[in-house]
Amino acid sequence: MTPGDNGASTPEDDDPFGYLYADGQARGAQPPSGGYGYPNSVSRVRTVGERSYGAQPPQATYGQGVPQQGAYGQPNAHYQAPETLPGGAPASHRTAPPAPGRRGPNTKGLLIGAIAVVAAVVIGIGVAMINGNTDDDKSGNEAGSTPTQSTSQSAQPSQSASAGSAADLPKTDAKEVQLLGGATVASDVKGAKADGGEYVGGFNTVGASVTWTVHIQKAGSYRLYVRYAIPGVDANATLLVNGKPNQQPVGMKNFIGSPKGDFEKGWQSTWAPVSLVKGANTLTISCGQGNQCDALIDQLWVQ
Repeated sequence: MTPGDNGASTPEDDDPFGYLYADGQARGAQPPSGGYGYPNSVSRVRTVGERSYGAQPPQATYGQGVPQQGAYGQPNAHYQAPETLPGGAPASHRTAPPAPGRRGPNTKGLLIGAIAVVAAVVIGIGVAMINGNTDDDKSGNEAGSTPTQSTSQSAQPSQSASAGSAADLPKTDAKEVQLLGGATVASDVKGAKADGGEYVGGFNTVGASVTWTVHIQKAGSYRLYVRYAIPGVDANATLLVNGKPNQQPVGMKNFIGSPKGDFEKGWQSTWAPVSLVKGANTLTISCGQGNQCDALIDQLWVQ
């Protein structure tokens, strides 16, 4: 492009460097002294730091005047709040208030519930410990009490710590011991546990007796067990230990409540406390004066 006269120029044809060309100088273009290009140029340039805030701004060449600006940091006198304009202020997002009646989590209630659960557990443990101690006390007291003669029909001889091993605790069928005074071996009634289902009958006679000699390795207190059958009526017999009457006789009661007249349903067991010496001991069960001896004798054992 060469400089020359291209006719009347339009604002978009203004050349800020027109003063460098001959035709521009002919049109009156001057070097910039606060602006560039031709006179009345729209652009106004100021040196850095020259603008003063708060001063009256220059009037624009075109259009309406520029509203006065207030001092820096002060509100503009011409400012209008958005809500005063047509249409009001633009809608803004607001957080909906909490619904009435709703509350946050009840942390206090949860804390109280947790404390109640812990308290219940502690109380339960305490009660269990107290009951355990009570049971121990009862067990200790029962161990030292007088033994009861009542036993069930299915009772079997057990072992005693004071007597040693099972080999030290004698047991025998009544038919294998010495029988006197009319006592004989019989097998008419079923239910005897002795070998062959045999038992000692004929015991319901004064003077009838069963004598058993047992050997004990350690002196002490024992129990003499007797398995017997009765016809639904209590019976008893005299007990001699080493020739001396025992403090407690043999009580052959109807502990299981068997029907009267039925020996077969009357098999059961009883025991009496005895004091034995080390070595041989003679145990005699006899039908003496005043005894009710209507009974069948099956087995004997020491525990």
